[in-house]
Amino acid sequence: MDLAVIAAKQVLQLLLMILAGAACCKWGVFKPSEKSVLANILLYLVVPAMVLDSYMVEFDPATFHNLLLAFLLGALALLVGLAIAFAGTLGTEKSVRPIMWFACAFSNAGYMGFPLIRALFGTEGLLYASGFVTVFNILIWTIGTTVLSGTVQPRQIARNVVTCPCILAVAAGLVIYLCRIPVPEILTGPVGAVGDMNTPLSMIITGATIASSDLKKLLSNPNLFRTLAVRMLLVPAVTLGLFALLGLQGMVPTIVLLLEACPCAAITTMFAIQYRHDEELAAGSVVFSTLGSIVTLPIYALLLTALL
Repeated sequence: MDLAVIAAKQVLQLLLMILAGAACCKWGVFKPSEKSVLANILLYLVVPAMVLDSYMVEFDPATFHNLLLAFLLGALALLVGLAIAFAGTLGTEKSVRPIMWFACAFSNAGYMGFPLIRALFGTEGLLYASGFVTVFNILIWTIGTTVLSGTVQPRQIARNVVTCPCILAVAAGLVIYLCRIPVPEILTGPVGAVGDMNTPLSMIITGATIASSDLKKLLSNPNLFRTLAVRMLLVPAVTLGLFALLGLQGMVPTIVLLLEACPCAAITTMFAIQYRHDEELAAGSVVFSTLGSIVTLPIYALLLTALL
């Protein structure tokens, strides 16, 4: 119950920041098109700094064991999610199936997940969350882009993986953590301060996305509700059931499950534009799953409290 209450309070705080971002967009503080600049700052600077900061802790064998477990359980949950998304989109039109599958398969673990995990579990929780997000990014830039593009481009896939800012931050963080490299405060201070921008900045971007969307038009897409049902209900429910059957308990499984229960990945819309898929379905999936998560994430946290 405590986890659910904390999650509800945190989601409410996130909602207030989302509303602030929406207000800024509506009142002309910045134009909707300019949110891409904020998104790039988040992707290339803030999130890597936050991930790197989580590794700047004293080495502990138990913590390292849990980090390895986070990588393993993250891979398991994500692969299960990919399979469920495939099954859940069978029978849909071939033209929309790839972007539907992507929206169902990949959660918004970075934008919505990291702020929630940080509030619930602190820096140690972020460390384990980085394991999940590393596997997440590898799958997005390999299987995800392959499905959306319809072609296999090994060189481009390898380039995307090795240049992903979050993965580079994890690699650098692991070197610092495992080699026990002392980092002076003159560096840890700025890195931590920049990383602290993640929650407000990501929520402002989310709010701007919602404010700049035609909600009525997005709701008219017939495939939207099926996508939301698979992403927000089916994927978390099956993954939770699997973890319960395996007898997995504790902080790491809980973190992985919370990250997998987050709304559709914000990058879904960008990929829909890049690979010429249904942009309205992609945008609607991101917007309405984000709004729905305000209710579903606390409920899911309550279920985790009862079952794990």
